[in-house]
Amino acid sequence: MENGARPKRGELVRVLGNKLREHKEALGALVTFECGKIYQEGLGEVQEMIDICDLAVGLSRQLHGLTIASERPGHRMSETWHPVGPVGIISAFNFPVAVWSWNAALAVVCGNSVIWKPSEKTPLTALACQQLFDDAVRDVGGIPEGLSQVLIGDAAIGAQLVADKRVPVISATGSTAMGRKVGPMMAERFGRSILELGGNNAIIVCPTADLDMALRAILFGAVGTAGQRCTSTRRLLVHKSIYDELMPALKKAYQGVRIGNPLDAGTLVGPLIDRAAYDSMQAALQAMAGGEVIGGERVLADEYPDAYYVRPAIAEMPASRQTVQEETFAPILYVYPYTDLHEAIALQNDVPQGLSSAIFTNDMREAETFLSAAGGDCGIANVNIGTSGAEIGGAFGGEKETGGGRESGSDAWKGYMRRATSTVNYSTELPLAQGIEFDI
Repeated sequence: MENGARPKRGELVRVLGNKLREHKEALGALVTFECGKIYQEGLGEVQEMIDICDLAVGLSRQLHGLTIASERPGHRMSETWHPVGPVGIISAFNFPVAVWSWNAALAVVCGNSVIWKPSEKTPLTALACQQLFDDAVRDVGGIPEGLSQVLIGDAAIGAQLVADKRVPVISATGSTAMGRKVGPMMAERFGRSILELGGNNAIIVCPTADLDMALRAILFGAVGTAGQRCTSTRRLLVHKSIYDELMPALKKAYQGVRIGNPLDAGTLVGPLIDRAAYDSMQAALQAMAGGEVIGGERVLADEYPDAYYVRPAIAEMPASRQTVQEETFAPILYVYPYTDLHEAIALQNDVPQGLSSAIFTNDMREAETFLSAAGGDCGIANVNIGTSGAEIGGAFGGEKETGGGRESGSDAWKGYMRRATSTVNYSTELPLAQGIEFDI
């Protein structure tokens, strides 16, 4: 693809962004209807799509390589970036549209086509987004046919997409178990995978923290999207000196959480996605040893017999020497006291996942320690904000069993391109690198 075509792709994404603005309320409501997150979160998800379109439009004119000093006189060395080819996108139910846009907007302006396999639990939002994309293609004109396609189906369809050698890059968002299947399949055929998998995210609350601010962040991080975000706050590490002050306030805040129809303006927590999610939550609570639990029970069953609303749970774990190791995709917050910052950081890191992390402190040394190489080991590290929610300007992703992938902003665009190092000899000599002499 010629470089001049990339601004044309940028124009397509600009038009798509405007269509998303035009239909923001309707698409946000559809997100809420299909996956159960509250309407404000549905609107926020569509806004993420608009934001990544804005970023991609600018990127379409700024895709750049490097000019590198050559050790050989009369030579110029540079890096160039080229489209990699069709990009497969596998998305999860909890962010049924935003994750597609993070990948698709960048992949398209980089010169690729995209093939989207949405969650089988949320196909309607995918079809709606594809219609808006097709409308943008028609309005712009001169765009290759089939630039974006949607595959509706279950895991077997996803496996077929992953196995197809004609698709050099797969960006897959979902559980760690899913990633354990996708990663080896891509490696076996020497494809490239961008994996965004599970999170087991912790907030550390230090003695100097602004507790009102921390409380709000903990509450949204733990109960937002009914705990069904990869960045949801799963673990809370509270310094012993403030434990007895923070916990009563947190429990009181939990009592005030409004659970119900996610389309209603006053609702803060909607339903879990399905019965399997409810069963998983109950199994996790029943398996817990040595803790004290409030909440976790099913509610509104008479009013909504086919939906699974639950009261968010707090599990205090004062006697535990190790934090919970597995991610349960539900609103369960495990709380642990600590005495020393280094102990808290060790507890935060002592899990297989490494997506998002946060610390609340007004102590500069504590904040900088947390952000240093000796601090948290996650791909996202926040100070005085919670674990959930991310701006599209920064690369999104995590380490360890979170998969190591990066999407959205920063230089994540490089994941959708192939790099070539080129050397041009404009001299009349033919020197070899490293000073090697080879005369004939």
